[in-house]
Amino acid sequence: MLEAMAGAFGTLASGQHLLYLAAGVLLGLAVGAFPGLGGIAGLALLLPFLDGLDAVSGLAMMVGLVAVIPTSDTFTSVLMGIPGSSSSQATVLDGFPLARQGFAARALSAAFVSSLMGGLFGAALLTVFIVMARPVVLAFRTPELLMLTILGFAMVGVLAGRSLMKGVVATGLGVLVSAVGSAPAQGTERMTLGIGYLGDGLQLVIVGLGVFALPEIVTLLRRNAPIAEVVTLGRGWLEGVIDWWRNLFLSLRCALIGVLVGVIPGLGGSVVDWIAYAHLVQTTKKRDTLGKGDIRGVIAPESANNAKEGGGLVPTLIFGIPGSGSMAVFLGGMVLLGLEAGPAMVRGELPTTYTIIWSLALANVLGAGLCLFASPLMAQLTRLRFPLIAPFMLMFILFAAFQSRQSVWDLVMLGAIGVLALYMKRFDWPRPAFLIGFVLADSAEVYTYQATQFTLHRGLGYLVTPVTVILAVLIVLAVAVGARQSARIARGPAEGVSMAGIARGPEVAFAAVLAAFAAYALIDVAPIPALIDKVFPLAVALVTLPAALAVILLLWRAPAGHRIHWDEEVVGEEAKRRDRIGVWPAFAWYALLLGGTALLGFVIANAFFFLAFLRCRARTRWPVAAALAAAATAVILLLAHLLGRDFPPGLLQGLVELPWPLR
Repeated sequence: MLEAMAGAFGTLASGQHLLYLAAGVLLGLAVGAFPGLGGIAGLALLLPFLDGLDAVSGLAMMVGLVAVIPTSDTFTSVLMGIPGSSSSQATVLDGFPLARQGFAARALSAAFVSSLMGGLFGAALLTVFIVMARPVVLAFRTPELLMLTILGFAMVGVLAGRSLMKGVVATGLGVLVSAVGSAPAQGTERMTLGIGYLGDGLQLVIVGLGVFALPEIVTLLRRNAPIAEVVTLGRGWLEGVIDWWRNLFLSLRCALIGVLVGVIPGLGGSVVDWIAYAHLVQTTKKRDTLGKGDIRGVIAPESANNAKEGGGLVPTLIFGIPGSGSMAVFLGGMVLLGLEAGPAMVRGELPTTYTIIWSLALANVLGAGLCLFASPLMAQLTRLRFPLIAPFMLMFILFAAFQSRQSVWDLVMLGAIGVLALYMKRFDWPRPAFLIGFVLADSAEVYTYQATQFTLHRGLGYLVTPVTVILAVLIVLAVAVGARQSARIARGPAEGVSMAGIARGPEVAFAAVLAAFAAYALIDVAPIPALIDKVFPLAVALVTLPAALAVILLLWRAPAGHRIHWDEEVVGEEAKRRDRIGVWPAFAWYALLLGGTALLGFVIANAFFFLAFLRCRARTRWPVAAALAAAATAVILLLAHLLGRDFPPGLLQGLVELPWPLR
């Protein structure tokens, strides 16, 4: 153990590791500063560029990125009143009022110190837990790992949304989407519709960006107003630190809550800040100032959301079960680097495990310091309207998505997944559950067919061990407790809006589409002759389809106030805005860029897209639009040159021989 720790410390202190860690921190700060992206989209953007990196460098970049996003997303929550990611929603309640009162600096400094403490606290607990859990992990075999994965599915499906049944269906759909392509055992094609691109299945980069980044960009793109009215930080940098010290025990309690919530697969970032905020409300006697600019309302959620990253690494590293959506993508990045999370890593890669943990702590220190330094600049950026930022975000997302397989179909599938996610967001189907189901599916299928083969030779007794029995009981308890508690984490309708205003037709139609896909999966995989190629997706489809039909029945028959009903266009925050455009006019810009890329290639299409978008949507003058288009083209060309990457080609490239980068 001491030898492993010494090796991890040596790696951590190396110049190469520190360089890549700093690069990941800088990228994480940039991603977190964009409203709505968060760790999932940031890691998905990074995945294509891990190819060719050694494990140490790649891990350093991923850890640096994922560690600081819960810190930098505070900028948008405090200065813009827009949650930077799902884990910073509660910070808006008191952070934005403080900024409007002229105390943005006080709120930001308290948030950064709280985030730093939470991150260090999570890394410290994780270090201790690895030592304690290692003997237990080493005893896990295929039956135990299979049951543990099922437990992860159960907890994700139950805890990720307002409705138990929607969570179950979303998880199952993620698994079935992952099953598209060749089966891992004997290579039988499943659900490909005869499309060659789908033969190799969908890549995590495409699904991660489509599920989270694209819908958030479209949502923000619908707004025409400036990002925020606040452009000054005011005073109070030292006062914020003093506020944190006065509320030290609150910060420690919320950091512990963050670690515990992070350990539970699927709960993670979507609710950790609300749980911490609820703890503040329940434990304080002075509640009348909460929601009106109380600094405690910043300290509590910010302490929890950074600590949850340490907690999320517990199931991710020890059992290979992602503790949150960002950990799901992190797990995929480890696979790209040739690392296998789970018992195998604890057995043979203990120095690497400690390197990850301590890198998390160091990244939090770097991130907090850089956020303090960058605060004045970020305050000025809030004056920009989002349409001025959106084309740059779309450019980077499409470029990253294309690196998946170097095919224009990458961009088509990104758009298709994005449309699915837009409606999931609108009708409150839990997108983290979908993504985690997608990530867990591969390992779960391997464990399933291994357990099936062993059972056929050794009998059912092989699956029945003390640990599997305990895990089976935990699965039942998870479902029972989640069904009872799901209403408690449900959001209420927007102020002044009645849930009765929700039209049932669109809700039911979308649920019917999801049920139809589950039915198609069932029909497609059932005739497959090889049992090991169909047993897992068949079992999932047999659970998902009835659950989807049950949701349709509930949507049709449940009264208007039932928690299963939700329509973001009617009762969500966006419904109160008067400066927004429709979803499809906003999404049409992505379709325009995609169509232009298919015809002219990405570089040419992107240049024309910038000109058209900035002139027509952002309403800038022609000289400004031309200058920004030229700058964007130069940036993407430089990035491609440094990374040795190509751009999506179009029909033009097939007809005319063009030089790089137009070819």
